[in-house]
Amino acid sequence: MAAPSQATNTDTLKRWLALYHTAGVGAVTFHQLLEAFPNLQELPHTDPGVLHKLGLSQKAINALQQPDTAAVMRDLEWHDKPGNRIMTCHDPDYPALLLQIASPPPLLYIHGHSDILSEPLLAMVGSRNPSAAGERTATDFARHLSAAGLVISSGMALGIDAACHRGALDADAPTVAVMGTGLDRVYPARHRDLARKIAERGALVSEFPIGTAPRAENFPRRNRIISGLSLGTLVVEAAIRSGSLITARYAGDQGREVFAIPGSIHNPLARGCHYLIRQGAKLVETAQDVMDELGMLAQGCYPSGQATVDTEMADDPLKLDPDYQQLIDFIGFDNTSIDQLVCSSGLTPAEVSSMLLQLEMSGYISSSHGGIYNRLK
Repeated sequence: MAAPSQATNTDTLKRWLALYHTAGVGAVTFHQLLEAFPNLQELPHTDPGVLHKLGLSQKAINALQQPDTAAVMRDLEWHDKPGNRIMTCHDPDYPALLLQIASPPPLLYIHGHSDILSEPLLAMVGSRNPSAAGERTATDFARHLSAAGLVISSGMALGIDAACHRGALDADAPTVAVMGTGLDRVYPARHRDLARKIAERGALVSEFPIGTAPRAENFPRRNRIISGLSLGTLVVEAAIRSGSLITARYAGDQGREVFAIPGSIHNPLARGCHYLIRQGAKLVETAQDVMDELGMLAQGCYPSGQATVDTEMADDPLKLDPDYQQLIDFIGFDNTSIDQLVCSSGLTPAEVSSMLLQLEMSGYISSSHGGIYNRLK
């Protein structure tokens, strides 16, 4: 794992952490204070009138004079453990793309390989409750884009986020998870093993201090970092009102590319993607579409020979027995019931059930409650 930078010594980091833990001081105020007091050393001893003019409340001024020493020490103890790092926005290793956004996080907490954050990242986000086809698409795209040299970033949430991280790991590639909690905890808890694997190959990242619990207001803030670290954001499946669209909006505001994968008009989880496409997001059908659109943004970021994508996942014709091919053609990519397949195919229910089982075991289709089937490829 990358060693902590020597650019930020312990005394300096203590001063940054003391200000970071000051009630009433957010990212905007923090950066204003950095401009006025570059090393922060004089800040606690500054005349309150000067601090008032800089926008600090009396509560914040009082807090500056009585720093939360316990919180600072808790962060420093975490920072000193192997694989952990707290990086300031003045650190030369701070991700250049993230530094360009409005009010970048003054501090980043990183567990894993901090140097990964300087690689070319692509954010991939989507529904926490995706369709089976959407989850498969996310995994396939992440695997192929990782093989092309992009580092996949996401939020390690249930559903599409987790599928994207796993797709990257399947390609034996690093991936970055941006968290909405302190890095001393994993949310959701069922992703502990996934978090461990991500840290081994890539990095877990948060702007939230150690001990921060999962709170609803944390996750929109987290989303601006997911997009801010990345060259672009790819939305796989999303409802109209979803956190994924918040991430896409941040990406657009940050001047980054926005991509969306279309879906069936009957799938409510495709509506968010269709909305983004109507708003100007790039329609994506294959992983190569993403690489082509990134164009010069990605030039020079990849080892020679890795800037293209094997699009076999999109173009590989199905090599099936004619009867199975006919049945899968009847299924299509929309929700299809077994009763519809019996009517369309002219086969008996027993024959259809047997063939569906074989197709599902071979990875061509997926099933869901109520005898509903979807084609995956």
